[in-house]
Amino acid sequence: MSSATILIADDDSGIRTVLSQALGRKGYDVRTTGTAAGLWRWIEAGDGDLVITDVVMPDENGLDLLPRIRKLRPNLRVIVMSAQNTLLTAVKATEKGAFEYLPKPFDLRELATVVERALSEPIASAPAPTLSAGGEDERLPLIGRSPAMQDIYRTLARLMGTDLTVTIYGESGTGKELVAGALHAYGKRRHGPFVAINMAAIPRELIESELFGHEKGAFTGATARYSGRFEQANGGTLFLDEIGDMPLEAQTRLLRVLQDGEYTSVGGRTPIRADARIVTATHRDLRVLVRQGLFREDLFYRLNVVPIRLPPLRERSEDIPELARHFIAQVQAEGLPGKTIDPDAMAALKAYRWPGNVRELENLVRRLAALYSQDVIGEAVIRAELGDGSSEPATAAHEAGSLGGAVEHHLRTYFFAHKDALPAAGLYDRILREVERPLIELSLAATRGNQIRAAQLLGLNRNTLRKKIRDLDIQVVRGLK
Repeated sequence: MSSATILIADDDSGIRTVLSQALGRKGYDVRTTGTAAGLWRWIEAGDGDLVITDVVMPDENGLDLLPRIRKLRPNLRVIVMSAQNTLLTAVKATEKGAFEYLPKPFDLRELATVVERALSEPIASAPAPTLSAGGEDERLPLIGRSPAMQDIYRTLARLMGTDLTVTIYGESGTGKELVAGALHAYGKRRHGPFVAINMAAIPRELIESELFGHEKGAFTGATARYSGRFEQANGGTLFLDEIGDMPLEAQTRLLRVLQDGEYTSVGGRTPIRADARIVTATHRDLRVLVRQGLFREDLFYRLNVVPIRLPPLRERSEDIPELARHFIAQVQAEGLPGKTIDPDAMAALKAYRWPGNVRELENLVRRLAALYSQDVIGEAVIRAELGDGSSEPATAAHEAGSLGGAVEHHLRTYFFAHKDALPAAGLYDRILREVERPLIELSLAATRGNQIRAAQLLGLNRNTLRKKIRDLDIQVVRGLK
């Protein structure tokens, strides 16, 4: 049994009681207070072997105590707990010297483990904390308070003061570039440039020139010297998106840069020092690509120093209301009308599988703001927008996000359902009708029922549009022409 003294500061008496009882049963001597001032008196007196403090207290922010504690008693470790479960809270707690950050609510067993580590691990000398460029800026780069996101926040907070290479894994639309941007914006290289390049978007023959630059006359069309992305990112962060799509020959050159710390431009002879933090991202499993011979194993281990997996939106559906409110506020700031999503509609959003992840949700919110006149969005509108995708597994075609992919997915489902009894005829006209009707309805909604503007948008003659409206029995909003 331990005899260490733990000082707890939280303005919630219930939390103080629960923590005091839980840690008391472990043999610790526990003292509790509801104010920062009470905690500081104990610290000044030299009391306590460990501090557990809340962030928001009636007299002072718990984070503001951390630099003073480190200055007065540098060997006294502090565990920060907070219901303000954002990336900024985790970053600030880490920057100001907290041993660990625990988002509320937390598991008491997890707390006990952290306490044991804090009291037993040797204390290494650390540089004085410096607040990142984010300072008190509350514009959050990442949204969500789910347990999955809290784990990511804590990981990112630990990485901010390092130059470790990070690889971010996640499906399309999960926010991989946002994470890379946060690593830069709150990291030690924040005053340098953040340079991003998508490996999948660059032709194979141009990748080396894009990354390492080229000299004038290095190849046909090289009429001037070009500084590549490594040079542009000097002193900052280079984000290599979709690294799994990098050709093998470019992988070899990248590996040499990571090994030697320098490179030469295409057509150049003078080595250039590489001084950029490398962050990569991919929606593919690099280990599988290594086994398939499509990705160098030695490069994989160079890049995969710290892997971060971003969960798909379907695995953190509890974050959807907060994300939706965030996107609604964004579109309002851009001049689009604000909306409120009613509880039943929100439940439908949470039940949907979101093959396009957060990007798909953002696009939906923008569409709701642009196309619907009602202030309160109900369940019927959401279900009409999302279709029947709430219970279907995501497919590669669905995730592609293209109209052709969506049609292919629909047809695969149709043919599978009717594989034993296909209709005799008429499928072509039926599919055209199913595509044509929502296209015309949405065009009319976008032009607020103005048939002349809708016809121009569709590229149809006005009389042709009127005939289609009659044939398809489309209801135009009354009072609009």
